Amino acid sequence: MSEPDPAPDRHRPQCLDGAAHAALRAEFPLLADRVYLNNNSTGTVPRGVEQVLGGYWETLRTWRDDVWQGWHVGLDRYADSVAALLGAPPGSVVTDANLSTLLARIASCFDYRPPRDRIVTTDLEYPTVPFIWNAFRRYGARLDVVGTGGPRFDEDTLAARVDERTLLVCVSHASFTSGATIDLPRLVARAHEVGALVVVDAFQTVGVVPLDVTALGVDVVLGGAHKWLCGVGTAFLYVRPDLVAQLEPAATGWQAGDRALTFLPSTGWAPGAQRFAGGTPYPLTSLISQVGLDLLAGVGIDAIRRHSLALTQRVLDRAAAAGIDVVSPTEPHRRGGVVCLDVADGEAVKRRLVERNMICSWRGYLRVGPHVYNTLDEVDAFMDALDKELGR
Repeated sequence: MSEPDPAPDRHRPQCLDGAAHAALRAEFPLLADRVYLNNNSTGTVPRGVEQVLGGYWETLRTWRDDVWQGWHVGLDRYADSVAALLGAPPGSVVTDANLSTLLARIASCFDYRPPRDRIVTTDLEYPTVPFIWNAFRRYGARLDVVGTGGPRFDEDTLAARVDERTLLVCVSHASFTSGATIDLPRLVARAHEVGALVVVDAFQTVGVVPLDVTALGVDVVLGGAHKWLCGVGTAFLYVRPDLVAQLEPAATGWQAGDRALTFLPSTGWAPGAQRFAGGTPYPLTSLISQVGLDLLAGVGIDAIRRHSLALTQRVLDRAAAAGIDVVSPTEPHRRGGVVCLDVADGEAVKRRLVERNMICSWRGYLRVGPHVYNTLDEVDAFMDALDKELGR
């Protein structure tokens, strides 16, 4: 069941245009010789990354012990930039190598004693989610997977399964297979009503769909840089600030301690989200990812969303005209940044499109994910090529 559009102005399709959009496109060299609509899988990185890489190599080439202070400044800046994008306060986000590491760290905060030992999730999650929660069965976690019977979340059944036995609800903000989004306000309200926490995998939405974690009151949000955030190789974890003191991860590392950078034994946890840090960090990926995040911040998430909706609407219109089945929701407030198309022999079609320099992805369906630097002309060129591949 779909709720009424809660913010129609935010979901009004409107492409960016003019010199500012041309300048933004020019920052992404990958766009020069191909139509790249694969941002829901692996986004592009801007040319400014080359300077970061050069500086990092110069550090490695000369000497690097005393640069750690500066690297930590860069790590903190990236984490706080992500927090700003999420509508969260500084110090409420920490980064690490990947989402799996961070989700497992959150999972290690709980003892899974009955009767509140159930983890409620859905069958539309990225494989990371069920794999990690199944591993925690050995500690008493009981996984309750809500079936959907289709590409959308069954939100009525999901809400009904969340009760006083539920410890955590762990769901994606948008399905990686269909782009369908979930009604987070409804889910958060239901979970909190019965004393459960909500953990959101926002990898498929952060950077293309607005997400205000403070307004939502969501407890935990995870995501990463290499899709819509125009970065590489780093993931993030947000924890609601007033919840932090109640969580003590068993999977941890020395950087989570309150005296970590003094190199003395810590006597307690670091303040804020830093208590969810691990061991020695790898700074390069955050330094690289800052470049793309700054460009997106200069555009603004609401403008990005409007541009995205205009491009995905063009995909929907062209698919309807060609008689191509659409798996994704068509309502603006119910779809993320990707449109999934059900075409015969889709994986082979995807490979043939690549030969035409038309880049998308295939995960059971053909996934078309334009971003803020793409244009309507590129979408049309892609759909023209797809029509030819399908013999239409």
